[in-house]
Formats: sequence, structure tokens, C-alpha cells
Amino acid sequence: MSDTGTILSVKGLHVAFDGQPVVKDVSFDLRPGLCIGLVGASGSGKSVTSLALMGLLPGNAIVKGSIRLTGDDGPVELNGLHPDQLRRHRGRDLAMVFQEPMTALDPVYRVGDQVAEAMREHLGIGRREARKRVVELFHEVRLPDPEALYDRYPHQLSGGQKQRVVIALALSCGPKVLICDEPTTALDVLVQRDVLILLKDLQRTRHMGMLFITHDLGVVREVADEVLVMHRGKVVEQAPVERLFSDPQHPYTRGLLACRPGRTQPRKLPTVDDFLRGELPPGTQELVSDESRRQHLEKLMAGPPLLRVKGLAKDFPAAGGARKPVLHDLTFEVFPGESLGIVGGSGSGKTTLGRSILRLVEPGAGEVVYRGTDLRQLDDRGMRAMRRELQLIFQDPYSSLNPRLTVGGAITEAMAVHGIGSHARERRERAMALLDRVGLEAAHFDRFPHQFSGGQRQRIVIARTLALEPRLIVCDESIAALDVSVQAQVLNLLNDLKEEHGLTYLFISHDLNVVRYMCDRILVLEQGHIAELGPSDDLYEHPQAEYTRRLLSAVPGTA
Repeated sequence: MSDTGTILSVKGLHVAFDGQPVVKDVSFDLRPGLCIGLVGASGSGKSVTSLALMGLLPGNAIVKGSIRLTGDDGPVELNGLHPDQLRRHRGRDLAMVFQEPMTALDPVYRVGDQVAEAMREHLGIGRREARKRVVELFHEVRLPDPEALYDRYPHQLSGGQKQRVVIALALSCGPKVLICDEPTTALDVLVQRDVLILLKDLQRTRHMGMLFITHDLGVVREVADEVLVMHRGKVVEQAPVERLFSDPQHPYTRGLLACRPGRTQPRKLPTVDDFLRGELPPGTQELVSDESRRQHLEKLMAGPPLLRVKGLAKDFPAAGGARKPVLHDLTFEVFPGESLGIVGGSGSGKTTLGRSILRLVEPGAGEVVYRGTDLRQLDDRGMRAMRRELQLIFQDPYSSLNPRLTVGGAITEAMAVHGIGSHARERRERAMALLDRVGLEAAHFDRFPHQFSGGQRQRIVIARTLALEPRLIVCDESIAALDVSVQAQVLNLLNDLKEEHGLTYLFISHDLNVVRYMCDRILVLEQGHIAELGPSDDLYEHPQAEYTRRLLSAVPGTA
């Protein structure tokens, strides 16, 4: 097959669920060796498009249009194909790498057997030959010790290793087209870089066509040759990747590019909705100078610290009765009104540090002194009273709320536990005011969490946190589950609330651009040790530690 031949041609693709259209007139041609990036916010139709191509949509989906695949046996129309015939092409000619590797793998089967099963089904080979090919494939996707890893279960692998197994599974039968649906979203920046390099190398060596779905435009710039921008089910812009970044035509595309923090530091992040309205609000075009940021930090650090951590250590049980150290002798201070960023790769100890400070896990050694009180010396009753001032915003807004409690019930319950408000009516009024403050409506008080989007749920969690009038909030990957436009809205909200209420943040994230935008100083954790601590701008422009330089060089789209 020549390089100019089309291996996947999509024409006029429409998808509707129960009569409601969600994908409208999507068309593109994919050639061998070409990577098309499919980008857009949550709900734009990206994943539905990919599932329609794979024939994996539920029974209530109506799919119209043409999905024409050219495989070894010649061209075939996939839309309307009998499931048994479609199954022969799925995996062999057309394969998919899913977003969450833990749910893509069966936890009760060895990872090698799961890949071998696909080979035996599609290629008709025996058990011994399949094992040999799986080991070779594990070596190709750069897994360590492939022979031993074959017999391990998914829970025995790291996140990056699991994703490599999922990639191996997708490649096991030599597909012509590889669809990647947000394959690096759950990975830290170092593992993400390695997976992106791996995918590009495999695409080149195997001469595959690749459809790469993501909401991260930095990732798109790293991997794609062409980009399709989707909004409300439609393709609103299609262009070569560099042209799209240098000269975006559609307001939606310009909004997606502008709402991500970058090298410049606007006082307020613009959102996609601002660009669609054609009106940028005050502050979005006002840049904060390095000098003003430096003066602000000096002012913050002129007084006594709000939080002082000294010699903090933590370990966890390991196999054979041993202990695995996670945090090693950490010492630092946090000042009133400061946002301290905490960054590092997966397993560096970021979340354990945040939870150790709040005593959600008990430190093994050291001091955590908050406003002159060592939290480790408090009994349960004293710590419970202190929790009103020390709050946590979790990463996942879905699991942070009780699905059986209304939004208002979740907020007022927290108030009642800590004795805020003299009666139920007062707490209800305070909760409604908080919902309004975080950009929701008082009418949402009696609704349940499942009736809200992910961004709305995170706003509800923030409202519940504010209900206790805290002074220090630990934000643990609190925007990681949100698409880029909703991220901008939540970051603006957090900054506004910080100024209004004099809040102090410990901001834990693997997104280094967001951390620079949000934080006054950054603490870099490497395997439980402090690799570097300093002002955000200094750390970005002149990193001292080799590990920090590696983190910064791995940020997508910065090359």
C-alpha cells in the first residue's frame, strides 16, 4: 500500500442516542504514517466518534454515514456490518488504546495471557507461539523484564507499565489503524512523555495510521500531523498542526489555546465561552509582571509562617513485614495567603505529604505545626475541631460527593458537624449563597450529584469546603479530571476565593504549567525527598536540580 492511500475514510458520520444527535457530519481521511489529533472539551463528541469507528457504541445509538476501512482483504464498509464480521476487523485491522489502563485490563488474569488471548483469537496461533510473540511485543513497547512481567497481574504494575501493556494489546494483531483515546491523561508528566515517544516510534516503525483523541493541546502538538477540533459534535476547524497553533481560525479553537496557562501570566485566565461570546472579561489581557510576583512573594514571607513542617517522615508496610519509606525528613514552611505548589512524578509522595499534614494518614516522625500548634500532639477531639480550618479538595469530584445526598445536604451537613449556623434555615441560606458564589444556582440546592457535570461537581466540592471557613486548603490534583476550559474556570474561582477569604493553598499537581500560574513557590518532590524549593518563576527559568529540569523538559508542547 502506498503512503498516499487512505486506510480509514470517514464521511458524514452522525451518531444519535435516543434521537438526540451527539456527533454531526464528521469526515476525515487517515493515511498510513499519519496521525490525526481529535481535540475538544468534554462532551464535544470525541470519544463517541472513536467508539463509533470501533463499533463499540451501546444498542440505543443510531450511527449514519460511511466508515470505510482498507485492510489486507481490501476495502470494507464497517457501519452496518454484522457484529461477527466486525469482530474480525476489530483488533486485526483497527485497534484502540483506552484512557484508563486499570479498567482496560481484567484484574483476575495475568497481563501476558490477556495479550496472548487476542493473538490466538485473531491469528490462529498456539499457546506457546503466542507467549513467544507477547514477550517480543512487551520488549517492543519497552517493558522491563518482559519474560517475568508476562505472569504478573495488573495490580502488580505501575500506571505507566499498565498503559504499555494496553498498547501491546492494541498492537498484538498488527492493526493498520490505532485509535488512542486520552491514553496519557492519568499519567504523570515523565511517564506521559515516555508513552508519547513510544506511540510515535511505534507508529513510524509499523507505518500505522493513528487517531489521537485528547483535550490537551500540548499533547496534540507533540504527536499529531493534522488536527480536527470538535465542538458540540461538529468539526469546527481542521488544519495541519503547526498552522492551527500559529493561526487558529475558529473562536472555539482560539479559546482552547488561550485558556491553558503558559509562559505569560495573565491576571485572569480566559475561557472558551469568553471567545465564543467575542468578549474577553477584565483581567484576561492584563499580564502580571515577574517583578510584581516577586514583590508579592516577599510581602507574603515577611511575617511568621502559617504552617511549619519539620523532619516529616512516613513509611508504609511492604512485603515480608518490611517498611517502605515514602517521605524522608521533609522540612519547609508555608506563609499566610501563599499558594505553595507541590510537584513530582507518580510515587514521589505528593498525596502522602498532603494527607500527612492533615493527619488523614499518620506521619511516622516529625512536626506539623499549624498556627503554633503541633497537630501531631492533638488527640482525636482536638484534631476534629482543627479540621474546620484545614480542608482538602480531592482530585475526583465524582467520588467526593455522596450520591445519596443532595448538593445542599452535603454542604449543610458539614456546617452542622462543626456547629456553623444556629439553625437549619440559616445553614440553608448560607449554602445557597455559597452555590451562587462558585458559579452555580441556589436552585441546585435540592439536586443530586449525578445531575451535574464534572466541572459543576468540583464547584460543589469547593462550596462545601468553603462552608467551614477554612484557612488552609490542600488541593490534591483538584483540576486533573476537568477539561481545559473548565480548568480555567475553576482556577479563576480558586484565585478569586483566595483573595476574598485570605486562603492559603497547598496545590498538588502534575501539571507544571498550571502550578506556575497558580503558585508563589514550588516544592519539587523526588522519591520522597525535597529536590528543590523556590519561587515559581526562578524554578521555571533557572531550575537547579536535575530532576526539576527533567520534569520541565517533559511538559508537552514546550519543545
